[in-house]
Amino acid sequence: MAEPAPSFSPTDVLLMRRALDLALLGVGYARPNPMVGCVVADANGRVVGEGWHRQYGGPHAEVNALAAVPADVDLGQCRVYVTLEPCSHFGKTPPCADLLIAKGVRDVVVCNLDPNPLVAGRGIEKLRAAGIEVKTGLLEKEGRWLNRRFFTVQERQRPYFILKWAESTDGFVAGPEGQPVAISGPAAKMLVHRWRTEEQSIMVGTRTALNDNPQLNVREWPGPNPLRLVIDRNLTLPATHHLLDGSQPTVVYTHGQAEDADNRTYVSVPGSDDLLPAILDDLNARQVQSVLVEGGPALHQMLLNAGLWDEIRVLRSSTVRIGAGGVVAPPLSLTGLREQRTIGPDELFVFF
Repeated sequence: MAEPAPSFSPTDVLLMRRALDLALLGVGYARPNPMVGCVVADANGRVVGEGWHRQYGGPHAEVNALAAVPADVDLGQCRVYVTLEPCSHFGKTPPCADLLIAKGVRDVVVCNLDPNPLVAGRGIEKLRAAGIEVKTGLLEKEGRWLNRRFFTVQERQRPYFILKWAESTDGFVAGPEGQPVAISGPAAKMLVHRWRTEEQSIMVGTRTALNDNPQLNVREWPGPNPLRLVIDRNLTLPATHHLLDGSQPTVVYTHGQAEDADNRTYVSVPGSDDLLPAILDDLNARQVQSVLVEGGPALHQMLLNAGLWDEIRVLRSSTVRIGAGGVVAPPLSLTGLREQRTIGPDELFVFF
């Protein structure tokens, strides 16, 4: 007989939402670990401690939250809200399930179970075996959306792919022969730089790298730079281009051979049109959790044809027109529009 669904109070919902908000503070820094938030509340529902996973390799959310609880608080009367099942294994830090048991907390409410085979329900089992009441599934959909990158890696054994481009009001992404055109306004540009801080890597194809000479770093928003990924099949990218400047870690996928140097790693891939299997193998080996694909249309189309995308973000200008002869944006005939909003003079469309 199936276990009845647990019941949750409005206070439970409120405090789990707080835990999810805390988890989001780890965006860009917790990866490849999931973002996790934790709230400790006393018997009256008053928050007495909270924390989040601030940095990969650093203390987990439960450790930070419990460390913030004043010494005179009786943890035996406290409920812990955590957005992901407490870990049950030794990794870079000791198991959080063991810490909760040692602290003698009264009960634990969990948003999502951890699909990682090293955890996968063992954290819950360990807590219950120690006599701690555990409820699961509170705001489960919201938790999965927050950690959609982590869940994709664990469940599909590949990174989370976001395809992004800007297109003119008449549906072009560049001028004739790939000539760069400033399409997006300042507000959209700032938003794109924020997106870069949120993803572990950023990818472009050969023609975009040659024509645009992009830096693929973060300048308009505070946060970490992503790992740069560039497809340069025949090693045609000039040494003077930004992607080879050694300013941040960069992986170059090529059919040729070249020596690694100056923050650059060259990965030789098979000499065929289908580069994706070799690239996916390399990304998985590097524990890359997400890829923001900024162009160009040939790379976008290759990923679309392979069904290798999770989100598409299109910034469409209402003022810039390129005209005949430009590079056409990838055609979209998709359902699943998740979001549509105005960003300055541009319109953002997000498909999921």
